[in-house]
Amino acid sequence: HMSATLGPTDFIERDLTRVTKAPPDSVRSDRRPVPLNFEYSETPLAERVADLLTLKKAPVYLVYFTQRDASEAAQSLMSLTICTREEKAGIAKALEGVRFNSPYGKEMKRWLRHGIGVHHAGLLPRYRILVEQLAQKGFLKLICGTDTLGVGINVPIRTVVFTQLFKYDGQKAGILSVRDFRQIAGRGGRKGYDDVGYVIAQAPEHAIANKGAEEKAAGDPKKSKKLVKQKAPEGAVGWDARTFEKHMTAQPEGLQSRFEVSHGMLL
Repeated sequence: HMSATLGPTDFIERDLTRVTKAPPDSVRSDRRPVPLNFEYSETPLAERVADLLTLKKAPVYLVYFTQRDASEAAQSLMSLTICTREEKAGIAKALEGVRFNSPYGKEMKRWLRHGIGVHHAGLLPRYRILVEQLAQKGFLKLICGTDTLGVGINVPIRTVVFTQLFKYDGQKAGILSVRDFRQIAGRGGRKGYDDVGYVIAQAPEHAIANKGAEEKAAGDPKKSKKLVKQKAPEGAVGWDARTFEKHMTAQPEGLQSRFEVSHGMLL
């Protein structure tokens, strides 16, 4: 039984036939128990998140591709009203007796008490587990995490927000693979809770800023003439609504088998 993000399975079937001498039966389905609703957003992120909270589309998973970006986002979203007084009291009660005695603990506690979780591989395991437990109990409205949250962790999410559609893979920056996109987007919608899950991709920040400036200058020829458009940061990988639409419909890339048994592995 394999993931819906697998893509073509021909080479697995060929190998199974070679090893077992019997042709395998391939049974496929891409029906989701909770369907997804896709949207490309050209609204500034904080504004879009505030809208999602108002429209009761939380819990929201904000996807970042560096640990630092995830933490900085949690800090910047502290300015939003996320929880009611009663909800904050519930979080405070759930945190009674939890130790936040590491250097990073003070920050973590502040975010959690506000209804914001941070989740990435650089955290102490006990903080990651705490975020998962609080999310499972419905205490956290926003979770700023890296794409590792997209893999096999039980954190119930209604809305997935891609803050960008590219990542740096250790060697180069490039547009997200369809498989990565589907894996992360698939977190949207909680089985047994939601009729539909939401997947939102933010346009690049400079494109959002330009759109806002154009709207302000509309109807004023003087302002329109003076308008200086922002450019993408140097070295950034661009994406647009077409990139998003392609990722929604394209087939995931074929798997490349890279498994090798070395002397070291045997030892």
